[in-house]
Amino acid sequence: MKILAIDLGERYIGLAVSDDYAWSAQGLSTLTRLNWEKDFSRINEIIKRYQVKEVVVGLPRHLNGSLGLQGQKVMSFVNQLRQRLNLPVATWDERLSTVTAERVLLEADVSRKGRKKVIDKLAAVIILQGYLDWRRRKSLDVDQSKPAKNNG
Repeated sequence: MKILAIDLGERYIGLAVSDDYAWSAQGLSTLTRLNWEKDFSRINEIIKRYQVKEVVVGLPRHLNGSLGLQGQKVMSFVNQLRQRLNLPVATWDERLSTVTAERVLLEADVSRKGRKKVIDKLAAVIILQGYLDWRRRKSLDVDQSKPAKNNG
């Protein structure tokens, strides 16, 4: 089951997709924002092309957990996605994902120009990998809480 991650910014949309087993995240692309209709149309094309079964959108929060203006804009986008797609759409706390992406690119000695081109895609990868890891831990917790079958 493939999952698409979206890092929604003011000017760009970073995209990442999971492998078929929802274990690892791979960056797809960075889209330049045009307008809501065109943005949704392009995202829908990607969903079809990669046979995505779930979408997760990075939700920016303040360090105290509250939503600011950008978080409210993202929630508006998420609500539109939920109305337009016949897929589950989750949000994932993306606090510091862009900071982490920036640090990774700096450590890899990527130029400022190069960082600008890939930072949103890398942020989407970080969001998606965090979500995938959480899902896996959650499923392991559920499996371990079930009583063992007695085959005797």
